[in-house]
Amino acid sequence: MGSLQNQKPDSAGVMKPMDPEEFRRQGHLVIDFIANYYKNVEKYPVRSQVEPGYLQKRMPDSAPYDPEPIEQILQDVQNDIVPGITHWQSPNYYAYFPSSGSIAGFLGEMLSTGFNIVGFNWMSSPAATELESIVMDWLGKMLKLPSEFLFSGGGGGVLQGTTCEAILCTLVAARDKALKKIGRENINKLVVYGSDQTHSAIQKAAQIAGINPENFRAVATTKENSFGLTGAALRATIESDIKSGLVPLFLCATIGTTSSTAVDKLGPLCDVAEEFGLWVHVDAAYAGSVCICPEYRHFIDGVEKAHSFSFNAHKWFLTTLDCCCLWVKEPRALVDALSTYPEYLRNKASEQKQVVDYKDWQITLSRRFRSLKLWMVLRSYGVANLRKFLRSHVKMAKNFEGMVGMDKRFEVVVPRNFATVCFRIVPAEIDAGNHQQVVTKEEAANNFNAKLLERINESGEIYMTHAVVGGEYVMRFAVGASLTENRHVILAWKVVQEHASALLTSS
Repeated sequence: MGSLQNQKPDSAGVMKPMDPEEFRRQGHLVIDFIANYYKNVEKYPVRSQVEPGYLQKRMPDSAPYDPEPIEQILQDVQNDIVPGITHWQSPNYYAYFPSSGSIAGFLGEMLSTGFNIVGFNWMSSPAATELESIVMDWLGKMLKLPSEFLFSGGGGGVLQGTTCEAILCTLVAARDKALKKIGRENINKLVVYGSDQTHSAIQKAAQIAGINPENFRAVATTKENSFGLTGAALRATIESDIKSGLVPLFLCATIGTTSSTAVDKLGPLCDVAEEFGLWVHVDAAYAGSVCICPEYRHFIDGVEKAHSFSFNAHKWFLTTLDCCCLWVKEPRALVDALSTYPEYLRNKASEQKQVVDYKDWQITLSRRFRSLKLWMVLRSYGVANLRKFLRSHVKMAKNFEGMVGMDKRFEVVVPRNFATVCFRIVPAEIDAGNHQQVVTKEEAANNFNAKLLERINESGEIYMTHAVVGGEYVMRFAVGASLTENRHVILAWKVVQEHASALLTSS
């Protein structure tokens, strides 16, 4: 097939990159390709099996001089790209946290990409701003967030790319509020708090925001408190800092930590933070989704005392990456810290303060029309079906937890709060004496579980990741892929048992 037939040049021979009929033809081919990918994704090794540098060996040294047909490009995607993909959408994917997708999420993404607007302020595309404000109030009501977090109550929501961005924006807002009181020259006195289970995004945000690296506190948690941060531990750390002449600034409390989905108790933490004047951001990146279910809403009790709250709709809410939902009680704090207003952006609506300009609520100027996909997900499935979807994953995780409990060789290491199970082979099953160097039972157990997990993942049958909590190496089984059914969970447990039996026999 000739290249000119694909590219549709105009009468002057210039390529037309957006010819509607050619777009329709190629678009159908891509949709068919993606549909077939999902039809067959279960057959692929879940974790990519390629070696580092594999793609360089398959690609030419330079870009083509002449156009190539879409058919050939898609064939190369199948042959060269797909082998290098770890299949996050596979029903046998249980690693990290889910990155769920849906027809509605994909189609919303297509519309967003198709319109291809750059929605930095209201004037640049009014629908993008207004739909985002509406959708964020809808979702806030689904979560039963206090009215102070909604536009209708004086607060408001914004769609960021990721939690990292949400934390950085709120931290910068808190920083600037504090520095207005104590003077910018005292930035090195500001202290940021999380637990030793808090996502590293908070430490990175503190670094970017200019907080002294020595003033980041990862407060210790314990197994007795299920690795949740306690008010008493926070208070002791803050009081010590104040005695040293430092200024407590910001607390990141987590609902569903990355390692074990531990939950920080918001009420007591917010009470301590209020006493000492800290901004409290609630990071519910993973577990926020399930809090639309009444039986899980209690996990965010106390959020009414926080200053900001975020969760990732692209994790466990059928909305494709990237889509982090952030609410703040005090939008002015974000605007004061993040706003610039050059002449070329001036317009009547903004100057009369009739509208929201989301450029002032985020790091970048440019922004995508993310609310389209979230709006389509909410409308296409409705609250009732979204709750059913989330509950189905929790039920599957409970089933997996039950199977672990029936095999005396294994144990669930931390309480399961949502749809992630942290488990391991118990030290008693492992002979530490067989190791070449003298190690304790716990060290032998950690080494053995790490080896077991790698063997499981190398098989390509399922994919899990690990964490170390309280010094114990655990395998994390995170249910959440959109295609996962209970039969996949049963199969996954059989895979774990088979590899465990083989490794125990050979050790």
